[in-house]
Amino acid sequence: MRTQTVPDAATLESLLAAAVAAPSIHNTQPWRFRLDPDSQVLEVHSAPERTLPLADPTHRAQYLSVGAAVFNLRLAAVHQGWRPEVRLLPDPHHPGLLAAVRLTGPLGADDQPPDPGLYDAIARRHTSRMPFTGRPVPEPIVAEMTAAAHAAGARLDVPDIAGTRRLLRLTAAAEARNHAHPERIAETRTWITAPGADVPYGIPVTALGPPDAATRMPMRDFTGALPALRLPALWFERHVQLAVLWTPHDRREDWLRAGQALQYVLLTATAHGLRTSLLHQAMEWPDLRAATALPRHKRCHPHMLIRFGYGPDGAGTPRAPGHFAARRAAPHATGTETD
Repeated sequence: MRTQTVPDAATLESLLAAAVAAPSIHNTQPWRFRLDPDSQVLEVHSAPERTLPLADPTHRAQYLSVGAAVFNLRLAAVHQGWRPEVRLLPDPHHPGLLAAVRLTGPLGADDQPPDPGLYDAIARRHTSRMPFTGRPVPEPIVAEMTAAAHAAGARLDVPDIAGTRRLLRLTAAAEARNHAHPERIAETRTWITAPGADVPYGIPVTALGPPDAATRMPMRDFTGALPALRLPALWFERHVQLAVLWTPHDRREDWLRAGQALQYVLLTATAHGLRTSLLHQAMEWPDLRAATALPRHKRCHPHMLIRFGYGPDGAGTPRAPGHFAARRAAPHATGTETD
């Protein structure tokens, strides 16, 4: 029987390893972690130096990324036998403090741990930018993904064929705008890393996907206008399976909940053997983001388009080796007190 009243160092390291495995826009990993040694609260801060001023000026995508990391941290805590208590935006005087997680004690006999397959999926989940087979995903799996988003405080809708084509057109329009914007091309290209480079952030060239030979699937062009980096086009699936992740409100806490829901959906899909990729281009332009809202919902604030299906696994991306810094021991060491 567990007798510990506070988690040991090995437990904390396992929580952090799970948290940093979360997806983030351009693999910017825009988070920092602090441990308050007195209260044993795990703080999750934003990392202002790892933002995208042009693609994400409001930091909404950054909040989605941090929310995904918080979900992984929660899931890992329960897997280790601890009960996590999460507070979003806990201190209005420190806007850079996005979440605080306190392990209130060991799980009790009546607590129901999550499906272990969900925790195992953290290490297996990778974005796949390759063509999928087009094999339809069974409805029970889609229903489970939808339920996962709802349980985390967001909504997930799978449009019909006409709705999917509309969303793909909006994504293609956003990608065309990005490609015609030299500053945005430069910002995106900053996060591309060369093969073998010892860089803990960004996306390796080997993890990039090819363009769709039929131009049906508007994958993001990370290379810009560099012919040397362009990959040969491949034929993507004819019937793209998409889901829209959205919330009824559009506040900062909604962005964090949407990030947790995003990761819950991705891990659920991974646990069922699905591959996923994220289409965020339309969300980077206010008018196109508004146009992706579902017509039948009066209050629909979309955050992400999730492509899902069966196909090859994606290549892993690097992660920065994380650690918990003691907040009170060095409060100004990394500047998060003034975020």
